[in-house]
Amino acid sequence: MTTEIPADIAVETIFVIEATYGPDAAALRPRVRPEHLARIADLRDRGIVVEAGGYTDLSTALVMVRAESAEAALAIARDDVYLRSGVWVEVRVKPFGRVVRPAELGPVAAS
Repeated sequence: MTTEIPADIAVETIFVIEATYGPDAAALRPRVRPEHLARIADLRDRGIVVEAGGYTDLSTALVMVRAESAEAALAIARDDVYLRSGVWVEVRVKPFGRVVRPAELGPVAAS
């Protein structure tokens, strides 16, 4: 059994931020949502955010980011208006191996 990755495939390590919405998220979110979405869009345009979105029941959000470390990914989450304003009440970060083509590998964001 071979463990080599084929030449036309790469595994990119990114970090998944899992954010828990607070009990008052539905009331707090409308005021800060434009700022949050503008920041996520900017980070996506810069290649830092790979994917982002929340479950429609306001239970959890996932933000997949390119970062140098889990700590750097956590810093991205901590700088978000949702966490600062109480829309999110807890964030967790885990590394994730994303299967891509080598040409899809993105830049790693510094903290």
